[in-house]
Amino acid sequence: MRLDLPREWRPAEHPYYLHAMSDLRQARAYLARPDYPQIADDERRAVGEIDAALNEMQRAAIEDGKDPWRYEQPDARMSPTDRFHKALELLDAARRDASHQEDDPWVRDLQHRILHHIDGAHHAVQQAINDALR
Repeated sequence: MRLDLPREWRPAEHPYYLHAMSDLRQARAYLARPDYPQIADDERRAVGEIDAALNEMQRAAIEDGKDPWRYEQPDARMSPTDRFHKALELLDAARRDASHQEDDPWVRDLQHRILHHIDGAHHAVQQAINDALR
Protein backbone atom coordinates (compact mmCIF):
# COMPACT_ATOMS: atom_id res chain seq x y z
CA MET A 1 0.00 0.00 0.00
CA ARG A 2 1.45 3.34 -1.06
CA LEU A 3 0.54 6.65 0.48
CA ASP A 4 -0.94 9.37 -1.68
CA LEU A 5 2.32 10.96 -2.72
CA PRO A 6 2.53 14.63 -3.62
CA ARG A 7 3.40 15.23 -7.26
CA GLU A 8 6.65 16.94 -6.33
CA TRP A 9 7.84 14.11 -4.05
CA ARG A 10 11.17 12.80 -5.31
CA PRO A 11 12.76 10.34 -2.88
CA ALA A 12 16.08 10.61 -4.71
CA GLU A 13 16.26 14.23 -3.52
CA HIS A 14 16.17 12.99 0.08
CA PRO A 15 19.16 10.61 0.25
CA TYR A 16 19.45 10.95 4.00
CA TYR A 17 16.34 8.76 4.37
CA LEU A 18 18.26 6.02 2.57
CA HIS A 19 21.06 6.36 5.13
CA ALA A 20 18.48 6.24 7.92
CA MET A 21 17.02 3.02 6.47
CA SER A 22 20.43 1.39 6.49
CA ASP A 23 21.07 2.45 10.09
CA LEU A 24 17.63 1.23 11.18
CA ARG A 25 18.16 -2.16 9.57
CA GLN A 26 21.48 -2.57 11.33
CA ALA A 27 20.04 -1.44 14.68
CA ARG A 28 17.28 -4.02 14.19
CA ALA A 29 19.92 -6.71 13.71
CA TYR A 30 21.45 -5.85 17.08
CA LEU A 31 18.07 -6.08 18.79
CA ALA A 32 16.28 -8.95 17.07
CA ARG A 33 17.65 -11.67 19.33
CA PRO A 34 16.25 -11.54 22.84
CA ASP A 35 18.75 -12.94 25.31
CA TYR A 36 17.07 -12.56 28.65
CA PRO A 37 13.38 -12.79 29.55
CA GLN A 38 13.47 -9.57 31.60
CA ILE A 39 14.39 -7.53 28.51
CA ALA A 40 12.67 -9.49 25.73
CA ASP A 41 9.59 -7.23 25.75
CA ASP A 42 11.75 -4.11 25.47
CA GLU A 43 13.65 -5.61 22.55
CA ARG A 44 10.43 -6.64 20.79
CA ARG A 45 9.00 -3.15 21.29
CA ALA A 46 12.16 -1.56 19.85
CA VAL A 47 12.13 -3.91 16.84
CA GLY A 48 8.44 -3.15 16.28
CA GLU A 49 9.13 0.60 16.26
CA ILE A 50 12.05 0.14 13.86
CA ASP A 51 9.84 -1.96 11.57
CA ALA A 52 7.15 0.74 11.70
CA ALA A 53 9.68 3.44 10.72
CA LEU A 54 10.96 1.28 7.85
CA ASN A 55 7.38 0.60 6.72
CA GLU A 56 6.63 4.35 6.68
CA MET A 57 9.65 4.88 4.45
CA GLN A 58 8.78 2.02 2.12
CA ARG A 59 5.13 3.11 1.86
CA ALA A 60 6.41 6.54 0.84
CA ALA A 61 8.32 4.90 -2.02
CA ILE A 62 11.68 5.48 -0.41
CA GLU A 63 13.43 2.49 -1.86
CA ASP A 64 17.11 1.79 -1.76
CA GLY A 65 16.97 -1.49 -3.67
CA LYS A 66 18.22 -3.44 -0.67
CA ASP A 67 16.56 -6.47 0.82
CA PRO A 68 15.12 -5.16 4.11
CA TRP A 69 15.97 -8.41 5.87
CA ARG A 70 19.64 -8.52 4.84
CA TYR A 71 22.10 -6.83 7.10
CA GLU A 72 25.55 -7.23 8.52
CA GLN A 73 25.43 -9.84 11.25
CA PRO A 74 26.43 -8.45 14.65
CA ASP A 75 29.28 -10.12 16.47
CA ALA A 76 27.66 -13.01 18.35
CA ARG A 77 30.12 -12.53 21.20
CA MET A 78 28.87 -9.04 22.02
CA SER A 79 27.17 -8.74 25.37
CA PRO A 80 23.53 -7.63 25.31
CA THR A 81 24.49 -4.29 26.84
CA ASP A 82 27.12 -3.71 24.13
CA ARG A 83 24.55 -4.62 21.45
CA PHE A 84 22.07 -2.19 22.98
CA HIS A 85 24.62 0.63 23.02
CA LYS A 86 25.52 -0.06 19.38
CA ALA A 87 21.80 -0.06 18.51
CA LEU A 88 21.43 3.31 20.26
CA GLU A 89 24.31 4.73 18.19
CA LEU A 90 22.61 3.54 15.01
CA LEU A 91 19.22 4.90 16.10
CA ASP A 92 20.85 8.26 16.86
CA ALA A 93 22.43 8.26 13.40
CA ALA A 94 19.10 7.35 11.79
CA ARG A 95 17.41 10.17 13.70
CA ARG A 96 20.03 12.69 12.52
CA ASP A 97 19.60 11.51 8.93
CA ALA A 98 15.80 11.71 9.10
CA SER A 99 15.78 15.12 10.83
CA HIS A 100 16.76 17.33 7.91
CA GLN A 101 14.59 20.40 7.47
CA GLU A 102 11.70 19.76 5.12
CA ASP A 103 9.63 22.44 3.40
CA ASP A 104 6.84 20.28 2.03
CA PRO A 105 4.01 19.69 4.54
CA TRP A 106 3.52 16.11 3.30
CA VAL A 107 7.20 15.30 3.79
CA ARG A 108 7.17 16.97 7.23
CA ASP A 109 4.24 14.74 8.24
CA LEU A 110 6.09 11.65 6.97
CA GLN A 111 9.21 12.80 8.79
CA HIS A 112 7.27 13.29 12.02
CA ARG A 113 5.91 9.72 11.86
CA ILE A 114 9.35 8.27 11.12
CA LEU A 115 10.97 10.22 13.96
CA HIS A 116 8.18 9.17 16.33
CA HIS A 117 8.98 5.50 15.64
CA ILE A 118 12.74 6.05 15.93
CA ASP A 119 12.19 7.78 19.28
CA GLY A 120 9.97 4.91 20.41
CA ALA A 121 12.69 2.41 19.51
CA HIS A 122 15.28 4.52 21.32
CA HIS A 123 13.13 4.63 24.45
CA ALA A 124 12.59 0.84 24.35
CA VAL A 125 16.34 0.21 24.03
CA GLN A 126 17.03 2.55 26.94
CA GLN A 127 14.46 0.60 28.95
CA ALA A 128 16.16 -2.68 27.96
CA ILE A 129 19.48 -1.33 29.21
CA ASN A 130 17.89 -0.28 32.50
CA ASP A 131 16.17 -3.66 32.88
CA ALA A 132 19.37 -5.55 32.04
CA LEU A 133 21.25 -3.70 34.77
CA ARG A 134 18.76 -4.68 37.47
